[in-house]
Amino acid sequence: MPVTLGLLLVDGFSLLSYAAFIEPFRAANILSGAQLYRWSHVALHGREAYASNGARLVADVEVGDAVDCDTLVVFAAGDPANFVDEACFAWLRTLARKGIRIGGVSAGPYLLARAGLLGHRRATVHWEHAVALEAAFPDVVLENGLYVIDGNRMTCAGGTAGLDLALSLIEQDHGRALARRVGEWFIRAEPRSPDLSQRVGVAARYGTTNRRLLPMLAAMEAALEDPLPRAALAGRAGVSLRQLERLCVAELGAGIADTYLAIRLDRAAELLRRTGLSVIEIAFACGFRSPAHFSRRFTLRFGASPSRSRR
Repeated sequence: MPVTLGLLLVDGFSLLSYAAFIEPFRAANILSGAQLYRWSHVALHGREAYASNGARLVADVEVGDAVDCDTLVVFAAGDPANFVDEACFAWLRTLARKGIRIGGVSAGPYLLARAGLLGHRRATVHWEHAVALEAAFPDVVLENGLYVIDGNRMTCAGGTAGLDLALSLIEQDHGRALARRVGEWFIRAEPRSPDLSQRVGVAARYGTTNRRLLPMLAAMEAALEDPLPRAALAGRAGVSLRQLERLCVAELGAGIADTYLAIRLDRAAELLRRTGLSVIEIAFACGFRSPAHFSRRFTLRFGASPSRSRR
């Protein structure tokens, strides 16, 4: 019997994420000469779902209907923190109780977390939503990889990572040879590890390859709530504080303190966009002990106060 997939399309879903995931299964059917996989589409309400680029897909069923599938995958993008549909969450929990494997792609994992399906599970999500998910659901063991399969839950960062997840599932079901042929069909010459980072490394983000500055920058990113003293950062870099200061100015165009402040403010701006945390909570989460000081610094960097920026 073919493996059956249910594809829940939440309006605003990424068409690329959807296509990257489902097309390998179509190719597997063609290359094998057999119907190894079949699928049906699910819409939230009615029988239509709209992608972020305006494309319209006609669904077979809507949330709440009976759906014949071994695996149901939720595709979402946009602002998942503001998605509230208790009927949808209850339906997903019902499917999970029936033993159906539940997955989420791009922002889909955030919806799974809101439905209570990722508690104490390993998971990943598109990097744009990672901060919000981590803040809202600290019991989720969040990873930065392309996809994660944890028992009967699977999560995927979206974009082209859907292809990697699909090929992994095809290999599990029908062997490496077919998965390799499908990968070649889509010009994927080499497999990608599921734990491959979604984003470029520290060197590319900050435009430096200096071996002294890279550990300092990584340490800054890892310690936002309780910023490290400059002496500790110099220790990470393996140079004196004076040397590190000179390196920062020469390579990054700003001193240690200003570089660290910019990283913390950038994270604060991301939290304002992607979470419902209060301005005070964000200030503390980014290492500011005074909300007034945070507001002044934020306004100087972005030209608007935190509250106005959020609006």
